Amino acid sequence: MNRRTFLQCGLGTAWAAPVIAAVQHREKLDGAADVLTQAAAAGQVDAAVLYVRHRRSVFARSFGSARSADDLFVLGSISKPMTVTALMTLYDQGKFRLDDPVRKFLPEFTGTARDRITVQQLLTHVSGLPDQLPENVALRKRHAPLSEFVARAIRTPLLFEPGSRYEYSSMAILLAAEVAQRISRTEFASFIEGAVFRPLEMNHSALGLGRFPLEAMMRCQAENAAPESGGGDPAAAGWDWNSPYWRRLGAPWGGVHASAPDVARFFAEFLDQQGKAVRPQTARLMLRNHNSGKLPPRGLGFAIGTPAGSPGCSAATFGHSGSSGTLAWADPQTETICVVLTTLPGRAGHPHPRTLVSDRVAKAVA
Repeated sequence: MNRRTFLQCGLGTAWAAPVIAAVQHREKLDGAADVLTQAAAAGQVDAAVLYVRHRRSVFARSFGSARSADDLFVLGSISKPMTVTALMTLYDQGKFRLDDPVRKFLPEFTGTARDRITVQQLLTHVSGLPDQLPENVALRKRHAPLSEFVARAIRTPLLFEPGSRYEYSSMAILLAAEVAQRISRTEFASFIEGAVFRPLEMNHSALGLGRFPLEAMMRCQAENAAPESGGGDPAAAGWDWNSPYWRRLGAPWGGVHASAPDVARFFAEFLDQQGKAVRPQTARLMLRNHNSGKLPPRGLGFAIGTPAGSPGCSAATFGHSGSSGTLAWADPQTETICVVLTTLPGRAGHPHPRTLVSDRVAKAVA
């Protein structure tokens, strides 16, 4: 073999290695996608989208009645970190501190232990506020406005001494949104649009319906839906996830509609620390554990650590899931963002297809 032939062989091998790796990586993601292909074919899942960004490559696939990766799904609780991010843009402006008492901004939020609840405790689920109001169903049945949910959340009895326990709380996130609304003097759906969606070029996103028609949204499968949304009871059709009332309400704890690529754009703000919505140092602050002692670790709005993703994800992973059948996480170690949006309620599958897909994605990029 002469020198030229040797060099050509060497260059060919150098180019072939990354190509082979890319093909193998895509084949593994095809395997993850097969879970949703089969779930849709069997009628288990009406519609779904898988979107994976791994370093510079993107894998996107739609399933069932979803026409493209840009179709809009109700995110459920993936809305929570988006709501918190909107609030944290005001933190960047020096408008509040994490240790500020909530009553500083909501003067009527006072009496007993309420006086000691801080903004940070709202964001990390240790405030003592319940997940849903005791009168949640009655409010939804009569199509109460969001302002009434706020007024009730301000007065609702606390479940425990603030900071003493961890109890997942949608009402705490609602009051965090109310803090942002009062500081900014802007209705929260408009505020999150200007603070988060537009800067991150999330053009297929809105809290509530926004500028989108109801028909543009993927319908949730009602059977086995979360209890607070009616649990699939046909009598709840006027106020469940699919009702015009709920879709328009714009609940900050669960009412964002978005496409999978837009959810990935949101997570990229934190994975890449771009500084488009919040400062990089604020992004890092939001991904740090803020709960002390033996309380479950929690970032500001985000679940953090390996459980926030799937087995195989690193301890630096952050993410969130939604009871409407959604899941999203980002792992800085593998430079991966995984978004799985489905119409199948989280309680309806054991294991849920989103979990199976997420697990396969984590293995594919490890």
